Amino acid sequence: QVTLEESGGGLVQAGDSLRLSCAASGQTFSYNTMVGWFRQAPGKEREFVATSNYSTRRTYYLDSVKGRFTVSRDSAPASVSLQMSSLKPEDTAVYYCASGRMILSQIRASSSYTSWGQGTQVTVSS
Repeated sequence: QVTLEESGGGLVQAGDSLRLSCAASGQTFSYNTMVGWFRQAPGKEREFVATSNYSTRRTYYLDSVKGRFTVSRDSAPASVSLQMSSLKPEDTAVYYCASGRMILSQIRASSSYTSWGQGTQVTVSS
């Protein structure tokens, strides 16, 4: 079982950048594991943000974050980052890192991911 831990959240102003990191422990990511980011704002459902195939590094994004967010592998082993730029108040949420293996059509579904971090708060002020 993989244990995930996020870091890097905080309070920023609109237009600023922030980098979230997700570090895995317990086991390394197996072949074709998807490592993704979801977010949940108060009173809203958890929402897919971005995900990456840890082996091939192919990435997928929510339309509203394309061009602003980048998910990538870190130089540290079993670590993935979410670089967020041009942040908007509507990006405010708790951001969760998740991992799992699934077919391509299911990569945006939170139920497809089997391991989750505890979440990190991102607040963007206007």
